[in-house]
Amino acid sequence: MKFPGITRDPRVMDGRACVRDTRVTVATILGLLAEGHSQRVILENYSYLTSEDIREALTYCAWRMEEQEIQLST
Repeated sequence: MKFPGITRDPRVMDGRACVRDTRVTVATILGLLAEGHSQRVILENYSYLTSEDIREALTYCAWRMEEQEIQLST
């Protein structure tokens, strides 16, 4: 799956997934939402982000967290 709005650069934020070449990590967006901040408040505080950026960060996280079954040898 491709996420054009999510970038990873080892020179930026230690290579963590960031929103569109910014220093705002996907984890920051998720943490703010988990703390109860609304999308409106996040966009007010990070005026260079868009609603689509938040949506893509959530989609990226869901994709990364998807469970995978691994066959274990017995």
